[in-house]
Amino acid sequence: MGFSRQNTQDAQVWDSFNAGNPVRMPVVLGINPRVILLNPALNVKQITFKQYMESPDTMMDIQLQFADYRDQNYAFDQQMDAQEQGWFIYVDFQNVFDAAWFGGTIEYPQNNCPHTKPFLHDDNKNMLFEKGFPGAFEGLGQTGMEYYEYFLEQKQKGLTYKNKPIDSVGAPFMNTDGPFTVACNIRGTANFIIDLYEEPNYAEQLLSFITEATIRRIKSWRKYLGQPERSGGMFFADDSIALLSMDDYTRFILPYHKRLIQELTDGSTPNSIHLCGDASRFFVLLRDELNIRTFDTGFPIDFAAVTKRLGPNVTVQGGVNVSLLLNGTAQQIYDETVRIIKEVTPNTKRFIMREANNLCPCTPPENIQAMYNAVLEHGWY
Repeated sequence: MGFSRQNTQDAQVWDSFNAGNPVRMPVVLGINPRVILLNPALNVKQITFKQYMESPDTMMDIQLQFADYRDQNYAFDQQMDAQEQGWFIYVDFQNVFDAAWFGGTIEYPQNNCPHTKPFLHDDNKNMLFEKGFPGAFEGLGQTGMEYYEYFLEQKQKGLTYKNKPIDSVGAPFMNTDGPFTVACNIRGTANFIIDLYEEPNYAEQLLSFITEATIRRIKSWRKYLGQPERSGGMFFADDSIALLSMDDYTRFILPYHKRLIQELTDGSTPNSIHLCGDASRFFVLLRDELNIRTFDTGFPIDFAAVTKRLGPNVTVQGGVNVSLLLNGTAQQIYDETVRIIKEVTPNTKRFIMREANNLCPCTPPENIQAMYNAVLEHGWY
């Protein structure tokens, strides 16, 4: 399908979806430059994640290669022709940005994504309280600001890639991995879960510290970007809550999620959340307590049950397991996509098909095409 025809169809799909009367189920992809960095056939210069993260030029080059590869090879609903609007590049510190900003050391394992190691141990667990809140533009925050300004400079200079300009630049540190997930990252998951029960006062102090520091950081970045301190709604994540029971989430974590939303939004629009794993037991509570109306899900999820419980006015994103997309046949992926479509369409028209969750490097484009073809053939309302 040519870009012009594809763009027209994508516009119809999204315009109708956003207007509340979708003509077809949209398809999106959670995909990022690791599909280049961790695919030897595409990463011909053997650029490492360390090189990518520590050089704005390398980060920009890989992102442009990634965006072009994505648009040329993967089928999903977007405005695929960048001829007029140009490329989008952004400051990308992957999933380490929060923990590293709080002081975690970034480690770069071979053939994998970067991570940070816990650094709050029993003998120094009060270290952050003693230091005070980190500055929004200190440490990795300073690096993020320098990268952002460098990307803006390249845009203003008219840098092009394959004869297309940079159209927009994304800033870092504008959302959060979530207070519980950050606490697990910097204290260690097992240690912090033990803290919740054996030292609840300490656990709550750390959660409060993380939440307040995050609020200050996001407000500072919004001010730097000329934005109001409070947005209409917000997107955030907190993957590690999948480890908790409903009662423990409600007791320990929900108050800090509420605080984030109260401080960073004005309540004029709904909020959205990303949760990996099967965190679906929390969805109705999150809908009702936090006004979350878009759930970006992980795997495994019972989509029939989730969409039935949440009702027709809540958007759910989810779909085919990434392992199946990576290793399965096109027919298996087509059949699984059709199964999901048939599960959710009796309950909602606000389901968005995507991979579950975050596309693996080396996933064959024909497997993504099979998922898309299934929606093209069975996803119309």
